[in-house]
Amino acid sequence: MPDQDHTSSKSDEDIKAEAEAFKTQANERFTAECYEEAIDLYTKAIELCPNSHVYHANRSAAHLRLENFGYALTDASRAIELDKTYVKGYYRRAASYMGMGKWKQAERDFESVVKARPRDKDAREKYNKCRTIVNRLRFERAIAVDDEPQKTVAELINIESMTIEDDYAGPSLQDGKVTPEFMVELMAWFKDQKLLHTKYAFKILLDMKEYLVKQPSLVDVSIPAESKFTVCGDVHGQYYDLLNIFKLNGVPSETNPYLFNGDFVDRGSFSVECILTLFGFKLLYPNHFFMSRGNHESETMNQMYGFVGEVSAKYSSRMAELFTEVYNWLPLCHVLNGRVFVTHGGLFSRDGVTLDELRAVERGRQPPEEGLMCELLWSDPQPQPGRGPSKRGVGCQFGPDVTAEFCGTNGLDYVIRSHEVKAEGYEVSHGGKCITVFSAPNYCRIRT
Repeated sequence: MPDQDHTSSKSDEDIKAEAEAFKTQANERFTAECYEEAIDLYTKAIELCPNSHVYHANRSAAHLRLENFGYALTDASRAIELDKTYVKGYYRRAASYMGMGKWKQAERDFESVVKARPRDKDAREKYNKCRTIVNRLRFERAIAVDDEPQKTVAELINIESMTIEDDYAGPSLQDGKVTPEFMVELMAWFKDQKLLHTKYAFKILLDMKEYLVKQPSLVDVSIPAESKFTVCGDVHGQYYDLLNIFKLNGVPSETNPYLFNGDFVDRGSFSVECILTLFGFKLLYPNHFFMSRGNHESETMNQMYGFVGEVSAKYSSRMAELFTEVYNWLPLCHVLNGRVFVTHGGLFSRDGVTLDELRAVERGRQPPEEGLMCELLWSDPQPQPGRGPSKRGVGCQFGPDVTAEFCGTNGLDYVIRSHEVKAEGYEVSHGGKCITVFSAPNYCRIRT
């Protein structure tokens, strides 16, 4: 006789009580910043009571913390469908749209929240931010038809007009150049939570942009036989953990090369310190220190997750705009010795993508909502074969057969990517052909 569903013998009250118990446990894990565990528990509650708008909205909030914007959007929309008056549903959906760069839809939902809760400062702030961005994008589209070229932020910066105060005691560029001594002083200065002088910070950014615009979208890296080469994943503004990487593995040099694989900023409190340190090493060792663009090296993410606010507070909004220009020119991927493909996110929504196609991807822009650049920055692996919709709402999910096809087409051994928290700091999947590396310890309270 087949097993019967254990819920069939329970009363509605018992089922609801069991679901509430799962929700309570999920809330506790959410508070502890253990978001994946919270999602599992909210899912159990939803399986018992699928028509609870609260459970769907709560799971949406957990997905938002993990940047699973696609899943968060689905849950928030379901919560609204179940209760069109549920304000948190609109808030969660608006936040999901923000993460996906859909500012107009986010503005509309935040407007609903503000109307329902006029004293909600956070919602009003986000509504105003969305409205500002929507208006700016509308203005940019309007002037795009103008034949007169617009000056970039880099062209508007006048370094020579900036002066160094007599009482400034921090690191100084020698003849405008980064030196090993400067980097040692810079890391110690940042460790003491002191700011690099504005003039030097701008100089590093301007030099980085000048260098990056000449680089390809796919960078080929040659590593001598028997040499060590270190690939690091997301750092996310955790400066002291970045210093710890250098303590454990050695400071970057011509004999100790590194590749940092995107998401240098956001979330952590020291994103400015992280990115200026990494840029400094890139300028010092351009052929032995490499950086790939991550999905957080974009205006949308930087607006949402703190980098723009941090730069504006520590320096200026003009510098935040210059960072955006520099990020637009970061390489999208690297190939090590012709055998290992490294990119931040992952692979593609179609077979047959070649390395030459990736070399031809145009940069100097914000990531689009689809296409090769988008998928390089946003895609994730999945255990099952084939492809699936992205949990993030951007890019795609790709299976082991997709990875094998890409490697076979391009003569590669395996793929290294980042973009996802891993409990041990890394994960080997797809039969050894896909390795995820994540380098931000205690990110969302998951030890790495």
